[in-house]
Amino acid sequence: MTHIPADTRLDQLRSWLQTFADRYRLDTATLAPASADASFRRYFRLASQSEHGDTLIAVDAPPPEKCREFVQVASLLEAASVHVPKILEADFDAGFMLVTDLGTATYISALDEKNARPLMRAAIDALIRFQQTAREGVLPPFDEAFLRREMELMPEWFIGRHLGREVTADERKTLDDTFTLLVQSALAQPQTFMLRDFMPRNLMVCEPNPGVLDFQDAVYGPITYDMASLVRDAFISWDEEFQLDCIAYYWERAKKAGLPVDPDFGEFYRQLEWMGLQRHIKIIGLFARIHYRDGKPRYLADLPRFIGYARKVAERYAPLWPLARLLDSLDGRAVDVGYTF
Repeated sequence: MTHIPADTRLDQLRSWLQTFADRYRLDTATLAPASADASFRRYFRLASQSEHGDTLIAVDAPPPEKCREFVQVASLLEAASVHVPKILEADFDAGFMLVTDLGTATYISALDEKNARPLMRAAIDALIRFQQTAREGVLPPFDEAFLRREMELMPEWFIGRHLGREVTADERKTLDDTFTLLVQSALAQPQTFMLRDFMPRNLMVCEPNPGVLDFQDAVYGPITYDMASLVRDAFISWDEEFQLDCIAYYWERAKKAGLPVDPDFGEFYRQLEWMGLQRHIKIIGLFARIHYRDGKPRYLADLPRFIGYARKVAERYAPLWPLARLLDSLDGRAVDVGYTF
């Protein structure tokens, strides 16, 4: 007989839902997985006959996952007329929430050649509305220590753990010099509300469009970050012409909205590329960590996309050429030990 391990958290979630099942006319017997992500959060859909819809979403976010932050940022987004789930119930100490359901049509499942431009422009318009409401001191700062901590995931988890080798002194200098350039560029930009994971997998096709999910890690940081996330995504690649179309649309609309984007498009584009590179370096390390530490190997398949993003940007700007050479070296090493990008 196969032993099915107990899911204590799920049992606790079901019991918690039962305490207000009558209020929302919940059918807890229908509780079923809705989705999961790279963290330890889980999402379950269950039937409801309430005014909030035929289905609702139960969130299992075991501490220290960020339920309080989710509620805080949801209120900020809602105040900016951005469509987010409505929080109906929450137990912050237990890490449970009941929220409205934005449906099953993610951007990443719906995007095609015909609808990509209107869907992406709707997302950009929502981002601009959120950025227009930004003020300092509300969300945690995306400061130098934060930026460097993220990038250090790459030498630790990708080079050290995934490729199984020590970082040489020359490689460490290349990384340190590159990290300093990227930190300086990020902190020199205008700072604004920043969602950090503003990408097609976290956007829903719904009315009003888009619905925005997975925003509990929002911070106060560089104005180009979320656009870099949107057009240079972990799970979908666009050709450069379409990326430029989206970036130019954002830049024009942001200027008209009074956001402090650089008035020179060429400089704004460089800022976005360098900001995107910081994110790519982080994700190369993060996806390796998710595999080795958290036992979620599927993210490794997306490493080639990020190696490609990082190499392309590093090759385009002379100060970043040493990083391009390092990536080439790591690429050859990866093939030698049986990994492919």
